[in-house]
Amino acid sequence: MWWIAAGVLLLALMLQTTLMHYTRIRNVEASLVLVAVVWYALRADLQSAAIYGLAAGLLEDILATGTGAAWTISTTLCAIAASIASRGFFADSIPIGTTLVFAITLVRALIFWIVMGLEGYPSGLGALHFHEALFEALLNAILMAIVMLLARRFEDRFA
Repeated sequence: MWWIAAGVLLLALMLQTTLMHYTRIRNVEASLVLVAVVWYALRADLQSAAIYGLAAGLLEDILATGTGAAWTISTTLCAIAASIASRGFFADSIPIGTTLVFAITLVRALIFWIVMGLEGYPSGLGALHFHEALFEALLNAILMAIVMLLARRFEDRFA
């Protein structure tokens, strides 16, 4: 059901670019796109997760001017990491899913800022970006828990 996954990604991207800016806390917003990528990667094989992460990152780079390929590279590598990490546990485990999205958020931020630095972005704001990444990781973990709980509720209804 690739079209469902594509629809979820497009919906997440649309909400991320239009509404999530209004939910900022301390100048940080949760990433619906990253949560969608990790959720898909938890359930997909490595190749499918990499393609999904590549598509998500590419769409983010297209919409975010001035990032070069930073979102594409970081999101693709994080989708691969999430897919590899999920091989040893159940994909519907809320504690594991939220912990994984917390860690993946930090890894994604690290890769993003490394790529941006290689593209010439000044690295003098590293501490600020690290604090924002920590808070975003917390928000993404909370969002992942909410999404997983909602998915369980609707899966039970339609099963």
